[in-house]
Amino acid sequence: MRNNNISVSPFLIFAFLFYVPLFSCAQPLNGSKKLTRQDTLRGTITPERAWWNVLHYAINVTPDYNKKTIEGKVAIRFKVSGPAGKMQIDLQEPLQIDSIYLCKPNTRTKAWDNDVASMNDIKLSFKDEGNAHFADLTGLAVNTEQQIEIYYHGKPKEAIRPPWDGGWIWKKDEQGRPWMSVACQGLGASVWYPCKDHQSDEPDNGASLSIRVPDSLVAVGNGRLKEKKPNGDHTVTYTWAVVNPINNYNIIPYIGKYVTWHEDYTGEKGKLDCDYWVIDYNLEKAKKQFTQVSSMLKCLEYWFGPYPFYEDGYKLVESPHLGMEHQSAIAYGNRYRNGYAGKDLSQSGWGTKWDFIIVHESAHEWFANNITTNDIADMWVHEGFANYSETLYTECNYGKEAALEYVSGIRKLIANDIPIIGQYGVNQEGSGDMYYKGGNMIHNIRSVIGNDEKFRQILRGLNKDFYHKTVSTQEVEQYISKKAGIDFSKVFDQYLRTTQIPTLEYYFIADTKDKSKSNLFFRWTTCVPGFNMPLKINVSKSEQVSIMPTEAWKSVTIKLKDGTNIINPNFYINWKQTPR
Repeated sequence: MRNNNISVSPFLIFAFLFYVPLFSCAQPLNGSKKLTRQDTLRGTITPERAWWNVLHYAINVTPDYNKKTIEGKVAIRFKVSGPAGKMQIDLQEPLQIDSIYLCKPNTRTKAWDNDVASMNDIKLSFKDEGNAHFADLTGLAVNTEQQIEIYYHGKPKEAIRPPWDGGWIWKKDEQGRPWMSVACQGLGASVWYPCKDHQSDEPDNGASLSIRVPDSLVAVGNGRLKEKKPNGDHTVTYTWAVVNPINNYNIIPYIGKYVTWHEDYTGEKGKLDCDYWVIDYNLEKAKKQFTQVSSMLKCLEYWFGPYPFYEDGYKLVESPHLGMEHQSAIAYGNRYRNGYAGKDLSQSGWGTKWDFIIVHESAHEWFANNITTNDIADMWVHEGFANYSETLYTECNYGKEAALEYVSGIRKLIANDIPIIGQYGVNQEGSGDMYYKGGNMIHNIRSVIGNDEKFRQILRGLNKDFYHKTVSTQEVEQYISKKAGIDFSKVFDQYLRTTQIPTLEYYFIADTKDKSKSNLFFRWTTCVPGFNMPLKINVSKSEQVSIMPTEAWKSVTIKLKDGTNIINPNFYINWKQTPR
């Protein structure tokens, strides 16, 4: 860990051990490496991706636990939004595409049948280039809806340390029974099914997931259970579906010896279905731990607005890894303990009052799943706000002082290694500081605004005005500045695009006319040109004064009471008192 304000300590050794896995809940893609054409194909809207818009995925998958293989079929319904040509389909090696068909609607129903191929379907030729595959669809009429079906099989990349590396998870539960799932944020959904693997194009009309498993196991997916169909061969197929747009990496199967129970939550949009799926021997522990869900929903709906997926319900599913924000089927693997794997990341004492995975991963339903960034380089929009939800939840339950102690405590985990925003167009995220530094930047902005109701309406407005949309960081930055009536552009530049912590240099000169007062001189240093973040300084235990520092020295006359230190812990900055 690196932090200019603290020295190496036993706490930092502890922090380092837990810091790495936390910011890597998505597979880490911020390491230095030589970028290749495969990175560009993965991270860019190529010409072969640009002309078609995904409307719906229908995924069918059959895993073989003993062989660690899968086989499946994916129907992709799409709209031709421009002149059609070659289509890029993503599926990561060593999985193989067997065949691709252009489908024709059923002549009787005028609709596509996702279960069986029609004799009228056209088999397409395709070429492979690593993880990208290209089929020729030249000639499709613009503004028409079309569908292709892709058959595939193979041994998918295995996740050995999920969710910190990605792939298919082949585990056993405590009783030695198969327990399977997938973790693929960052690495990409194409690690287990063929798709248009780019965050900017979510299926407008949702997705379905059919999972064929031995009849001794249960399969859980996103959204609502539509069908449980015995196949007559000691297997059963579970079909789940969501009707809302969904990130590719959020569509996830869970397979194990699950049991379930249901609760209703009365929220801002009425009755929200809450369902919980856990391994059978954990049922009683889960029922006790998951009582936190109602207080979480109440708090986050208050700050962020209505839960964004009432139509698909809210669900926690026990997972063979720590956790992930899978839309309407959140992965929970915190072993029914408070804190982050039982630890308080803030070292404030507040982080073990509540279950980190329930709060943080659920917050992603608003920031990541409702509002999704077009490029993974802007993941701070997901992780910064989800991190700040932890502070807000602490405040909801224990008050503002507790929240301040929590958000101040996590500053010790900020590395300031590389900028938070990564390189665009190559599927490259920035620093893991998107969590702790991102959350503290948001707290800075809240403190500058100085009006909690206005700040709350900005958070709710983001989720309302960008409802079920993909965005860029510029859109989010400009929205916050506009709604706050304060230009925060330099604040975003400072915290998202540099590794420098702005420093307030200051000194005092006694006021010659009134000895009870002092002239405070101040300026910003170690900052981007034009940095102008307003600041509130303490002049007593209960009183603050606003100042407007710039890079030039300025002054204000103040009267400090009770030997007050001007430092305000609400701001993540360096404070440096200098000689006159």
